[in-house]
Amino acid sequence: MDGTSIALGIFLLYWFFISFLNRKGILQKYNISTFGPLPILMIRTTKGLKLLDVLARPKFFWRIFANVGILLMFAGMISMFLVIALSDIALYASFLNGNVPQPGKYNSARNIFLIPGVNEFIPFTWGIIALIVTLVVHEFSHAILCRVENIRVKSMGILLALIPVGGFAEPDDEQLFGKREEVKKEISLTATIDEIREREGENQRNRKTEIPVPDKLESRPVTIATRTQRARILAAGVMANFSVAFIAFLLFFGPVLGSIAPSSDALILSVNKSSPADLAGLQQGMIITQINDTNVATAIDFLTYLDTIKPDDTVRIYTTKDGIASVHDLKTVSAPNNSISGVLVGGVVEGSPAASAGIETGMKMIRINNTKMQSVASFVNFMEKTQANENIEIELLPPANYTGKLTEDGTVVFNVQLSSNPSESKHGFLGVMYGNNGIADCPALGISIGMPQAKLYLEALKQIPSLLTVPAGWIILFGLPIYGFAGEGFRGFSGTIMQFYHPVGWAEPLGIGIFWIANTLLWIGWLNFYVGLFNCLPAVPLDGGHVFKDYAYSFVYRLTRSETTSEKVSSSITTSFSILILFSFIFMIFGPFIGQWM
Repeated sequence: MDGTSIALGIFLLYWFFISFLNRKGILQKYNISTFGPLPILMIRTTKGLKLLDVLARPKFFWRIFANVGILLMFAGMISMFLVIALSDIALYASFLNGNVPQPGKYNSARNIFLIPGVNEFIPFTWGIIALIVTLVVHEFSHAILCRVENIRVKSMGILLALIPVGGFAEPDDEQLFGKREEVKKEISLTATIDEIREREGENQRNRKTEIPVPDKLESRPVTIATRTQRARILAAGVMANFSVAFIAFLLFFGPVLGSIAPSSDALILSVNKSSPADLAGLQQGMIITQINDTNVATAIDFLTYLDTIKPDDTVRIYTTKDGIASVHDLKTVSAPNNSISGVLVGGVVEGSPAASAGIETGMKMIRINNTKMQSVASFVNFMEKTQANENIEIELLPPANYTGKLTEDGTVVFNVQLSSNPSESKHGFLGVMYGNNGIADCPALGISIGMPQAKLYLEALKQIPSLLTVPAGWIILFGLPIYGFAGEGFRGFSGTIMQFYHPVGWAEPLGIGIFWIANTLLWIGWLNFYVGLFNCLPAVPLDGGHVFKDYAYSFVYRLTRSETTSEKVSSSITTSFSILILFSFIFMIFGPFIGQWM
């Protein structure tokens, strides 16, 4: 039985148990209810309501806070709607061109919901922590602004479905969304907890002294939120999410990433059976940190050293895996007789000098000018000595199906003029991606080495804040855990990627604790950012939908001066946007499946 079946079984048992308690009235006894027919518990509490009145005292600050939130909500509303519209247009165009993308994890329904354990991009532990923080700050901000605007908060609580999946503050709907009118209430809906307790105390004293309580209740006005007050209350949650995201990202991209440094990225991906490496105890997943007396910071360092080693030489390799260091002595062997040393062309950049010359993926570079390409290190070291506009001669071994002109030795030779490097490096640019998807073989040892370039990856992460001045930077930040920089997805410093780095400076005493802090901040920042943007959408019941409807009503009323017409038109517009956004998500999810059937 797989994990999915076990999880489904547990959830069904939980659903049955909750349904049983609900039918018996046990949940209602403890002020707990279910969310419709679903096994989602709404656990209410009045504890903390008095704290809301204390936190709401700096009313001027909270109103400025919420006013800024209204502006950011409309900015997010426009941005999110454009993203959805452009995604739909792109998918529709793919139907017209007959190039519909294959169904995959990026458009899977399970990955739309930000639920750890369901969404495959969100790690369970860090996701739960981030989700709880996100829900608490969002709902608590709504509650604080309710008290700032004298709107009663009946209760607060969490939504629970085995794990926390939501939070809520329960304001008085009549005050928040109702129409202004006079109603009879024994206690004003704007009363504080102290006022309620005082009134209850008066009732008890009246009963003790047999003072008659009037049959008719006093008629008191109910405070109904104005459009501006309601917008502040609704925008407060979004503003709180954006504020927490800003603080979390500020810490993550600042002092936390600054205290993490690359150690070594020479990762052993595979070990040939009965090879010198296998006999010496080297294993897949080990990180090579030193060879003989030479420290290894990158895979290129390791491969460069191997170029100096001859067959039957004895080498000592230092490794780490899961924080455990080990030392391995082994003797190198000769490469197989039928093998030709060289560097595999893993890809060619479009429009580069290599592409213009005719170099193709799958060829193997065996010589550049008079330098033999014994390994990736030979290629990298050669290219670092070149300059833009320099002419070089490259000899390559083509694949078996190559139809171009060959030399007597069965190779192909190209004369190439290098261009300037787009990465702003001083050396020349050829446009060849070396290795087999970032993998280099070491036949002298019998292992394959990965080349993840941990230093460059860390530097790329640190550069993200500087890219936020252009839309591309926001897209990178928004899709970082999902797509990363090249489809790999960055989900924090955990697993294998954590082994490439170590803490430095103030974080050195924390050990691996700095990675826990980094992961927590990353996911708190990302989830708050995502939830804040999602809630900006002009679709009811999202916060953005209610604000959009209010402002649409105000705009129409200025034109018509008719409350009835304004209400009908604003409701129709908001409903249309809600349906459009819903169908857009459905189209993005099921469109690729439909495209494969057509």
